[in-house]
Amino acid sequence: MASSTMKRWLRPEVYPLFAAVGVAIGICGMQLVRNITTNPEVRVLKEKRAAGVLDNHAEGEKYAQHALRKYVRNRTPQIMPSVNNFFSEPN
Repeated sequence: MASSTMKRWLRPEVYPLFAAVGVAIGICGMQLVRNITTNPEVRVLKEKRAAGVLDNHAEGEKYAQHALRKYVRNRTPQIMPSVNNFFSEPN
């Protein structure tokens, strides 16, 4: 039974599927860790939960404006600008 399952799923055609699922799981895990560790609204420790609602706008702004968002803020919203310009702009 185990060898037939291995023959079925461990083919070269299935490697891209494993890669895509692995990347998706990695992104989900990264976002989970980011939310648990840096989100100002998530409090894991009991002492921090006892503080109640905090009006710490600077911490919330720091969490919302993370490094990736700052990096793409002034970029064009295109995935491949050179290809888009080649097909959209006349000669």
